[in-house]
Amino acid sequence: MFLNSIQEFFSALGHYGFLQSALVTAVMVGIMSGIIGSFIILRGMSLMGDAISHSVLPGVAVAYILGINIVFGASLFGILAAGLIGVVATKSKLKSDTAIGVVFSAFYALGFILISMAESSTNLHHILFGNILAVSDSDLITTAIVLAIVIAFVVFFYKELLITSFDNNYAKSYGLNTNLIHYGLMLVLTLVTVSALQTVGIILVVAMLVTPAATAFLWTNRLHKMLVLAAIFGVISSIVGLYFSYTFNWASGPAIVITAAAMFLVSFIFSPKQGFVFKEKY
Repeated sequence: MFLNSIQEFFSALGHYGFLQSALVTAVMVGIMSGIIGSFIILRGMSLMGDAISHSVLPGVAVAYILGINIVFGASLFGILAAGLIGVVATKSKLKSDTAIGVVFSAFYALGFILISMAESSTNLHHILFGNILAVSDSDLITTAIVLAIVIAFVVFFYKELLITSFDNNYAKSYGLNTNLIHYGLMLVLTLVTVSALQTVGIILVVAMLVTPAATAFLWTNRLHKMLVLAAIFGVISSIVGLYFSYTFNWASGPAIVITAAAMFLVSFIFSPKQGFVFKEKY
């Protein structure tokens, strides 16, 4: 039964263009989510990732209303949210997690209001939970462009990202513009979030940013290895999730995230770094 379903899935891949587009998109989203997610968890910014993913909703709504590409609207509101969080956290006595909670909840609520005004409830379901089997050619092209931006950003600023991720104070004393690196990472994070909307949706995109990277973290102490492993885990999660989504008619986002969570659980138990079974001293 299981083998037959796998054979049917690969057979369908050879016949249906929409499934091929979904597979390519899933692979690209898995790679970029793993790479950027690695820096997010090393910097202790998982909550910021959650905030950005929710804050892009009003930008998506505005893009629908104006009839423009959602990348532009979502990116604008993602960067705006990151800036507001930074202002509130630095200009007040509130801690950053409080600032994040206030800003992202306000943006999220605004997004729902704008979506209802645009009368796009059907699209709202896809935005929230994803529908990878409905990716269009424009979605595929957008995802490919974002992936290229992510790889270029990490390659050109690898040393700066490495230093600021592990010791931000040393980076400042070294003369690095840490704010520029931070907001550059926020911009790339926003782009990744937008490109992942079609696959896993706004609600679950933070899981794809965090879970594959957290899984990779359990297996290595080297950043470059972590980036590669996180990308691999992200790809595997996306492909297996796509299989479950197509075969059992599950929502693509939950299917992908559950697969990623299962891989994390296995790694949590068996990884040599922190696992219970084969734990080694590092």
